[in-house]
Amino acid sequence: MKFQRQSNINTKRDAWVEINLDAVEKNIIELKTFVKPEIKILAVVKADAYGHGSSMITPTLISSGVDYLGVASIDEGMELRENQFTLPILVLGAAPVWAFDYAAQNNISVSVFLDNHIEAAELTYKKTGIKTKAHIKLDTGMNRIGVEKDNAVGFIKKVQNNEAIELQGIFTHFACAESEKKTKEQITIWENILSQIDTKGLLLHCFNTAATIAQYDIKNYNMVRLGISLHGLMPDLPDFTKRIPDLTPVMSLKGRIINIHTAHKGEGVSYSHTYTAEKETKIATIPIGYADGVDRRLSNKIFGIINGKKVPQIGNITMDQMMFDITETQANEGDIITLIGSDGNETVSINEWAEILNTINYELICRLKTRLLRVYTR
Repeated sequence: MKFQRQSNINTKRDAWVEINLDAVEKNIIELKTFVKPEIKILAVVKADAYGHGSSMITPTLISSGVDYLGVASIDEGMELRENQFTLPILVLGAAPVWAFDYAAQNNISVSVFLDNHIEAAELTYKKTGIKTKAHIKLDTGMNRIGVEKDNAVGFIKKVQNNEAIELQGIFTHFACAESEKKTKEQITIWENILSQIDTKGLLLHCFNTAATIAQYDIKNYNMVRLGISLHGLMPDLPDFTKRIPDLTPVMSLKGRIINIHTAHKGEGVSYSHTYTAEKETKIATIPIGYADGVDRRLSNKIFGIINGKKVPQIGNITMDQMMFDITETQANEGDIITLIGSDGNETVSINEWAEILNTINYELICRLKTRLLRVYTR
């Protein structure tokens, strides 16, 4: 049987994630309107750029004017270095001390906040003759990693006076940027610490996406860290936020219909027959399932879009496949069903999935597995 493929994407599987690089560029332009021209921008590309493909979107980030890249591990930084990206890279998480020499040799900055980090930098300098580039992480209320506030001033001065470390910056992270009260408490701690040290020439950064958009009043900062917003999605924002950026979602999830058949009235669909046909029902199957990162708890609760019309997903989502009721459409095998994104005048947002699952959009876009080919469009 022959049918018309509705895309020129040539994959070995009829399921993929589309990444719109034009949307990335547009989002950065929009976000820059919230950032003063003299403030630098660190683009957070950890977790493979939140599932979008760090090495593939980084050229667009660079051409759009970001100044720094933030990753979660030295390995993530090395992927960028191996792809010939020369922009400064900061490991935002805790790098293992045994790998400090590897970071130094590859011009990757690490976060330091423990005495054994200083010792590791000294050993690296002794072995390689290369200073460890570092940013000091302060814990002002996140209670995750970082120098405790009571020890912060002493630790910063110790690092500043150490010949084995090239101190580039100091940073902290807001635990509840959507809460004005809690964030102002952290800002007070941050400002108090920095008032007691010499910050000349250092990058000072504490603003994430939410804090940047909310425009918290703060003295000591000259760089912001933008993550989820680069991809057209929003975190929770405080009530006093005056302006919401006009962002465009970057990611779409699509699959082609691989089979169409009819379920008769009273017949069940998929494992455990959680859906029963109430009439003659035309069913389309696409090759996307929970092994691709689509949560099984979304079964019977989400929609796809085909030829500009929303259709309900029916039956339990299986490991590699899921089904849709296409009775009211003229769909054919090979037609595309959009699970996340837009088709015609209809849109399905990852935020809808997050609301059903009582979680955040960050988690769900990071879940989409790499066996779903990433296709980059303009």
